[in-house]
Amino acid sequence: MTRVLVVDDEPQILRALRINLAARHYEVAVAADGGTALREAADWHPDLIILDLGLPDLDGVDVIHGLRGWTSVPIIVLSGRAGGHDKIEALDAGADDYVTKPFGVDELLARIRAVTRRTSALEPEPAQVRLGEHVVDLAGKTISGDVRLTPTEWHILELLLRHPGKLISQRQILTEVWGAQYVKETHYLRQYLAQLRRKLERDPARPVHLITEPGMGYRFQP
Repeated sequence: MTRVLVVDDEPQILRALRINLAARHYEVAVAADGGTALREAADWHPDLIILDLGLPDLDGVDVIHGLRGWTSVPIIVLSGRAGGHDKIEALDAGADDYVTKPFGVDELLARIRAVTRRTSALEPEPAQVRLGEHVVDLAGKTISGDVRLTPTEWHILELLLRHPGKLISQRQILTEVWGAQYVKETHYLRQYLAQLRRKLERDPARPVHLITEPGMGYRFQP
C-alpha cells in the first residue's frame, strides 16, 4: 500500500485528503507544520509527500530543502501561492509537481498516480521512448520518420523524455541547456518548444505530449 504524508495547516484539507486517499487504498499520515512533517518523513518513510508551502513554523520550500538533503521521495506541492516565483522556487528546491489551491480532488489524484507510476520502481532509463507517432532512440539519437533535430533541440527533448510526467521548471531547462546566466531567457524555450512540436506533434497547435505549464515549465506526457 502506497504511503502518503499530507502536510497542511488547514484541518479541513487534511481531513478531506485523508478521507479521499484512504478511500482509494492509500495509507495516510498527516502533519500540520514543517517540523512535524520532517520528523514524520524520517520515522515513517512515506512513498509520496503532499506539501503546503504556507506552514506556521517553516516555509514549505525550506521543508523541501530539508527533505532533499536525505531523500528523493516524490513531493507534490499543494499551495494557495499562485505566483510564478513561488512555483519556480518550489520546483527548483526539488518538488516534483505543483498544484494550486483551490484544487480538484480528481486532478490531484491524477498527479499522484503519475508521480507514483514514475517512481514505483528504479528501472534503467529507456533507450527508446514513443512520442505520438514517433519512436525516439535516446542512445542512437535518432527519431523514426527521419526527423532531424538540432543539438539544442535534442538536449531539451532528452531532458523532458527522461522524466516522463514530471514538471521540469523553465529555470532548470535554461540552466542545463544554456547555463545559469540564461535563466531569464524564457523566450528561448518558447521558440525551441514550438520547433519541437512542429517536428513531433501531430497537431503542433494542440500538443498532447510536449506540454506547457504556464509560468512554471514543461512536461512530457507519454
